[in-house]
Amino acid sequence: MKILRTPDHCFANIPGYPFDPHYTVIKTDDGSDLRIHHIDEGPKDGPVILCMHGQPVWSYLYARMIPFLVKAGIRVIAPDLPGYGKSDKPAAREDYSYQNQVDWMSQWLVQNDFRHLTFFGQDWGGLIGLRMIADNGDRFDRVAIGNTGLPYNPDVPETVVDDVIAFRNSPQKLTLFSMMREVKKMNGLGSKGGSDSNEQYASVKQFAHWQKYTWQTRDVPAGIIASSQMEKRNPLAMALELLMGAIGLRNISPFRTELSKIYEAPFPSPDYKMAVRAMPTQVPSMPDQSLQAQKKAWDFFEQFEKPFLCIGAGNDPITNGFEKLWLAKVPGTKNQPHTMIGGGHFFQWSQAEKLSSLLADFIKQNSAA
Repeated sequence: MKILRTPDHCFANIPGYPFDPHYTVIKTDDGSDLRIHHIDEGPKDGPVILCMHGQPVWSYLYARMIPFLVKAGIRVIAPDLPGYGKSDKPAAREDYSYQNQVDWMSQWLVQNDFRHLTFFGQDWGGLIGLRMIADNGDRFDRVAIGNTGLPYNPDVPETVVDDVIAFRNSPQKLTLFSMMREVKKMNGLGSKGGSDSNEQYASVKQFAHWQKYTWQTRDVPAGIIASSQMEKRNPLAMALELLMGAIGLRNISPFRTELSKIYEAPFPSPDYKMAVRAMPTQVPSMPDQSLQAQKKAWDFFEQFEKPFLCIGAGNDPITNGFEKLWLAKVPGTKNQPHTMIGGGHFFQWSQAEKLSSLLADFIKQNSAA
């Protein structure tokens, strides 16, 4: 396996990220060494929360939350998924599968021997982390999720599957802005549990624009995409930043924001972006090779009686309604203060203090005396 490693100088002088790096080397199936980075902040004897990020960001997403959590006496572990942040980046498309990410992060979890964890995951951090919990349930004392899920869609009609595959493989070229327009039309991906299948299948087709765009775009503008969901951005400035990136002048563009720079930092060239390109098509929005593993995980959570909390934005088109299946199926959700707090897809940034307070209270109120 060819593995790339982002040079340390790419992370120099990043504001608001004073955290010492911690590295764990795991083995891939072919025997390659894969180095995974994580943050470890807060009191060593405090309750531990494992915070996992999604796509196309990295552990910097939790930089605003960490001081609040640490002040509450909580130890924060925040890894970078393989392919992101300071973690190593396998270079080939076939290296990135849902199962590989689960296996790699489970190996990281066991090798560090983290126990008595509270989990919080969003986006891909939830998809991967929830499967990790199902495979390592004795290591987790409580679970919280936001703007994420555990997609299991065995009944998507063949006509929908055929339409999506044909669209993905079509020569049609998408732009960043045409993709974003379609994704904004979504109203939750697979969150209805079959109660409104037409709306669900419409979202599957709209989500395919994200899947197609990321794969056909060799230099996915991760910084622009992430920053546009965390701060108000002028569309013209975004277009000009995109243009300067296309002609090789991204690093000197006067149109970049600080957040755009930060979320582009792990990727010194397009070669480093294979995870950003490949992972969207691994979301099991339709039946695929992950179907049985997803069912097994749902079987686990349908018997899960430990505390389980849903905190979401409630205004994220990709995951609106994500909490419905969990509240209906997971025993541990009973009598927990589930809530929606606004803030969009990456609400760890926009609602850092509020989300941290809710998670700290969840840990405190569900800890053994």
